[in-house]
Amino acid sequence: MKELRYSEETIKNYVSLFEEFINYYSTDDIDQIDDRKIIAFCQYLVIDRKVSASHQNRAINSIKFYYEKVLGGKRKLYTLQRPSKERQLPVVLNSNEITRIFAQLKNLKHRTILMLIYSAGLRISEAINLKTKDIDLKRMQIRIEQSKGKKDRYTLLSQKMLVFLREYYTQYKPLNYLFEGQDSPTYSTKSIQLVLKRACEQAGIKKHVTVHTLRHSFATGPTHRHLLENGTDLRYIQLLLGHESSKTTEVYTHLTTKGFDQIKSPLDDLDI
Repeated sequence: MKELRYSEETIKNYVSLFEEFINYYSTDDIDQIDDRKIIAFCQYLVIDRKVSASHQNRAINSIKFYYEKVLGGKRKLYTLQRPSKERQLPVVLNSNEITRIFAQLKNLKHRTILMLIYSAGLRISEAINLKTKDIDLKRMQIRIEQSKGKKDRYTLLSQKMLVFLREYYTQYKPLNYLFEGQDSPTYSTKSIQLVLKRACEQAGIKKHVTVHTLRHSFATGPTHRHLLENGTDLRYIQLLLGHESSKTTEVYTHLTTKGFDQIKSPLDDLDI
């Protein structure tokens, strides 16, 4: 998987999922497990484990990777209905909630990382892998190198973010990676997640918020929501977020509320 340049997160997921599969057939020679047993395992995941559709899909893909890529077997289509992903709208934060969260961040590095993720719509992996050379001050853009799908893209550099970045540069003086760790070249993803969790608790935010929620909130912020509601091509937001398919970006169209104020609830017509 490393030779094929899969991300560390994908490798970690595939290894964990395949480990569960071979432990399920602990007495079998893994190279001899046939299609019938593979299908039985996938059915076990759904019926007994009650895993999500996305979990089942990843499990199938990890198994296929081993038998097709590692062992060099023929590509197979297992006689098992592959589940579609459940369609769930992402959790997003409004402007007031974002402001309350950022108000809790007293540490300059913590504030700069999370504000940059929100202001530019970054994935957490993209933020920690940013290098100082990726900040283009002249064009007010951020270059994201070899992100998901092994593609480069540009996203926005906010004017307000520039002020925080200058203060951050002055204090921390990063040399290569923008956000350096204490004992590693890059900052820890776990640390960022914990910082955000603590800030949400202090801000009294009850929603289930993750670092990725900041990226979702970027995509549904006032400017982008205005563009969506006025029929702007989704390609604009798709490019900023680095989505491979426009179908991924389309989920944000379901979060707009244009016209809701014109719709009357049937309760309003009752004489109560």
